[in-house]
Order: sequence, then C-alpha cells, then structure tokens
Amino acid sequence: MSNSYLVVIDMQNDFVTGSMGSAAAVAIADQVVAYAQSYPGTLVFTQDTHDEHYSETQEGRRLPIKHCIANTEGWQLIPALARLQAERKVRVFEKPTFGSIALADWLAQEHRKQAIDRIELCGVATDICVASNALLIKASLPEVPLVVWGNLCAGTNAKNHQAALSTMLSCQVDCLINELGATASN
Repeated sequence: MSNSYLVVIDMQNDFVTGSMGSAAAVAIADQVVAYAQSYPGTLVFTQDTHDEHYSETQEGRRLPIKHCIANTEGWQLIPALARLQAERKVRVFEKPTFGSIALADWLAQEHRKQAIDRIELCGVATDICVASNALLIKASLPEVPLVVWGNLCAGTNAKNHQAALSTMLSCQVDCLINELGATASN
C-alpha cells in the first residue's frame, strides 16, 4: 500500500481573496480543493501565522502588508479546506515564517515509522512558502520523491512562479504541471 502525503501550503483567506490575494490564487483554489478532497494519502496543511507585532519582524519590515494575523478571518483556511480539515482531522502546521522546520521534522519522523513513497505540495505562494517548504523537505528527506504541482500553485506573479518552479527543479524537486508528468522546463 502506498504511503503518500499531500501538503497544502497556506491556502488561507488572506492569500486567496484577502490582503495578499491574487487572481492566480483564486484561479487555483477550486482545483486545490478538489485534489485535496480526492487525495488517497495523508493530507497536511500549513497555515502562515503572525501576531499583532508582525510589522516589527524582519518579514513585516520587508513585506509591510498585514496578513494572516492569528485567529482573524484572513488567517483562516479557505472555507472548503477548513471544512475538509474539520471532517478529516487534517494536521495543520502553523508557521511564523515561510518554511516550517516542524513540518520537515515531522515528515522525517513519519518516514522513520513507515517509509514515505512520495510527498506532494501545492498552494501559495510558489516563490515564497511553497519553495521554502519544498527545499526544507528535500533537505530533510533527499531520497523521498518530492513533487510540486505547478498547476496547483500560484506565485506572487507569473514570472516569480516560473522562476521558483525552475529553481526547485534544479534542486531535484519534480515540478509537474499536469497529471501526465510534463515538467516546468517543458
């Protein structure tokens, strides 16, 4: 039996329709939900999580757009994923920065218990949180196949999305843009 994981990165209201939302994020939201709902393996979600002192952090000074403040509507997962999380008791990793070391460590622990066959990622933003988590996971589990679904990700813009896919591909992360296995370099 396959032991696969789908990690849905930061599909939160602020990143889809809120203060950091984009047309690209809106465009992938239903597809991400459909894929997560039908996923036969283990689902995991991440949730960007800041506090009222966000503007005092390095990220807040460099990206001065208030977003994903804990326990606000913008911080919440998009409604369909929030329902899925509640129904399936999906594990959620709250993270105060782009990548989650706790997520990478947890996946490594899970791999020690039972070998993971494949880890898949999708979500937002390709060039920030998706890439950060993909590279942390790849560094932690270099022999586990890692896939980023480019067609189920949205970047801060199209150029940055493509650049992130290319960078991840260079780091031996399979960046697929469809179920047939076409890579980002095609």
